[in-house]
Amino acid sequence: MLLYGEKMTRREVEARVGHLGQIGGVRRMKLTEGKEAGTELIEVRTGAGLSFDVVPSKGLDISHAQAWGASLSWQSPNGNAHPMHYEPEGVGWLRTASGGLLMTCGLSHVGSPSSDDTGSYGLHGRIHHTPAKNVNVREQWVGDELEWEVSGVVEETAIFGSKLRLTRSISGRLGDNRVTINDRVENFGFQPAAHMMLYHFNFGFPLLGEHTEIVLPEADSEARGSGGALLEKCGRWEAPDALIEETVYYHLLRREAADAEGMAEARVSNSRFPAGGVSRPLAVTLKWSVDTLPNLVQWRMPGAGEHVLGLEPSNCRVEGRAEEQNHGGPFILQPGSSANYRLELNVTS
Repeated sequence: MLLYGEKMTRREVEARVGHLGQIGGVRRMKLTEGKEAGTELIEVRTGAGLSFDVVPSKGLDISHAQAWGASLSWQSPNGNAHPMHYEPEGVGWLRTASGGLLMTCGLSHVGSPSSDDTGSYGLHGRIHHTPAKNVNVREQWVGDELEWEVSGVVEETAIFGSKLRLTRSISGRLGDNRVTINDRVENFGFQPAAHMMLYHFNFGFPLLGEHTEIVLPEADSEARGSGGALLEKCGRWEAPDALIEETVYYHLLRREAADAEGMAEARVSNSRFPAGGVSRPLAVTLKWSVDTLPNLVQWRMPGAGEHVLGLEPSNCRVEGRAEEQNHGGPFILQPGSSANYRLELNVTS
């Protein structure tokens, strides 16, 4: 294990602590007040500076994340509101969406409220507000490496409707700020099912500031509903502006965007990140599987309060399920078939 810049064996680490939680690890807890009451969290501390909360109550999404005591993610004013308060119609999603490092959108619908011959769908679908089951927390020594994993199952079902099952694993190693997300979405019903999937990563202050640089993969890009001149803002950030309006960009990845493992990469870096009270360079790198997530949606909102950058790998756009038909979608999962998604997040300084 590489710990605090030094290579150590398992026994060398164990000799220096009474409990491994002294360094890092995984533990479960529950919130008790206000709209957050009853929400379960799983705190992950990597022992290398990165920590974050996985939320089984909300689809095993990731809420607050920080590096060396300073936040990486944008948190919504809703906090980790319990899904019992969720309003699925229209834009009610906005009243209980947590923000945080990751909000999963889908599984049947992504984007604006929409209706088609199968029914009506609210903003960004239900999966972010669906509790997980079969939740498992694992810490296990493999040689001199301590591996950790949080896993579980989230199902989106309806009588006479689609039956989709998300099996999620979030994993890493103690002493390493690299986090891997492996998802499988299966149609366990007996009819074809539309499947829209978007990973809504939300970055915030102090990672975002006037010294922030945003580097995106090779793509054919357009600004939703606006002229192409706005594309020059994709790699920049600025101070909060209460009068600014959100902008959404679509980046359709080019073939050369994928590396040898079929992964694309985006990076958010700040040359003056306040890590541990000292300003130093920090970069957050996001990678994802291009074959199943060929699009990158960029949500740019440098407002006041809503001061957030969304980088959102997806298999769809965000106009909603009905409009998706005009762009060759939505993606259809046949009965018994599945789609696999792989994402990696790495924090380096």
